Amino acid sequence: MLWKKKSERLPLHLMILPGLILIVVYCYGPMLGLVIAFEKFVPAKGIFHSKWAGLDNFRYVLEMPESSRIIYNTILIAIMKIVVGLAAPIVTALLLNEVRKEVFKRGIQTVIYLPHFLSWIILGGILIDILSPTDGIVNQVLGWFGIEPIYFLGDNGWFRYVLVATDTWKEFGFNTIVYLAALTSINPSLYEAAIVDGAGRWKQTLHVTLPGMMPIIVLLTTLSLGNVLNAGFDQVFNLYSPQVYESGDIIDTFVYRIGLVDSQFGVATAVGVFKSVVSLVFISASYYLAYRFAKYRIF
Repeated sequence: MLWKKKSERLPLHLMILPGLILIVVYCYGPMLGLVIAFEKFVPAKGIFHSKWAGLDNFRYVLEMPESSRIIYNTILIAIMKIVVGLAAPIVTALLLNEVRKEVFKRGIQTVIYLPHFLSWIILGGILIDILSPTDGIVNQVLGWFGIEPIYFLGDNGWFRYVLVATDTWKEFGFNTIVYLAALTSINPSLYEAAIVDGAGRWKQTLHVTLPGMMPIIVLLTTLSLGNVLNAGFDQVFNLYSPQVYESGDIIDTFVYRIGLVDSQFGVATAVGVFKSVVSLVFISASYYLAYRFAKYRIF
């Protein structure tokens, strides 16, 4: 009987085999290269013949004058993106939930969802044109109100906010769809009971809708905390310039420059290892907090 059950499940296990192979080859296989972080790596000598450096690469990174600024930029930008990126889709989903005309509702969903499918290479070019201080449409509109042109992508005071706003605009449509799906699982009888008790739309939202969405909110929040050191390489790389290194340079762009441009492979790998360890700590802590305060477990 047990053998029969296992044989019935065999096709299901075989279906996940290609995915497991891809994970092993492209995720776990490259982890062997982490040894470069502890070597004075020379490509011509390879991993096994390069000189061992111990923790010298890590010390070098921590002693660099710009290290603290880069870590600060990364954490600040990532936290801003997480907070705004969680709030915007929740508010949008609640507003769309109040729309009764399905055609209008579906149309709005489609419009806000489309940017998710565009790469940052395409959006970067569009945003550079739109935000141009000379002929960009945003500065032209500001000029109608007598406001001087703003160099959004070249001003350290504006650059972080541009990153957060554009990232939210690109991705909040996807999470909005997730929250709308969560709303469909709420029992309609709860709304009926709330109406009988005299609750208006606002009270229903506070006491029925938001508690019904809480499991998916906790889940997405927990998963997002693991990305606290991922401030978005694709976006920053396509939008930043040396003028905004002070406010926009993050760990990933720093690794790109020091590793691929300056060919300091050992140092770049050391930064990557440091980032991965910190991310592991954050996501482990987020799993614990999700269970501790919301009694929600992912595994």
